[in-house]
Amino acid sequence: MPPSSQDNPAATSPPPGGYGWRVHRRIYDWVLHWADTPHGAVALFLLAMAESSFFPVPPDVLLIAMVMGARTKWAKLAFLCMAGSVVGGLVGYWIGASLMDAVGMRIIEFYHAEKHFENVKKLYVQYDYWIVFAAAFTPIPYKVFTITSGVMGMNLLGFGLMSAVGRGLRFFIVAVLLYWFGPPMKRFIDKYFDLLSIALVVAVGGGFALIAYLK
Repeated sequence: MPPSSQDNPAATSPPPGGYGWRVHRRIYDWVLHWADTPHGAVALFLLAMAESSFFPVPPDVLLIAMVMGARTKWAKLAFLCMAGSVVGGLVGYWIGASLMDAVGMRIIEFYHAEKHFENVKKLYVQYDYWIVFAAAFTPIPYKVFTITSGVMGMNLLGFGLMSAVGRGLRFFIVAVLLYWFGPPMKRFIDKYFDLLSIALVVAVGGGFALIAYLK
């Protein structure tokens, strides 16, 4: 059974990930209930994989619930989440490269992300690989970036590496903070996930700008 709102504080607030629409509550609760099953780890991997190409619920919600249930396994769970997301990113890339008209545009339209898609294509021209890294933290659904990577013909190896680094940082930061600080950090991440994500992107971007300036 899905956890109640009393047992799961995250269930009383919108899921983290910053999407511009409200995810249907039944889907959200269905995702969370896997944390209390023996198949939670497999579900986490598959959710992360699906979210990178088509599924609406970000894997952070399940990662948070599972780390809170087994804090000593934070590294394993974060790795599973990263690995699933990278595999799903490759699926999204393939959709963009080979099935854009038949599948890719339908996914973009389903999320009403047409404007995001056009803007992201422009960002690819300017920033290339770094936009994939930054995409791991933005409120824009990651699937928009993975599909666009295929459309733009980004080097597949570079795409995979940037996906692994960006998504890995995101999930490991969430997991390690939960391991160190427990329930208070869980509530903080649930409430301010978008702001934290954007702040990290700004900090990383500022670091690159400083490096470029010092050259």
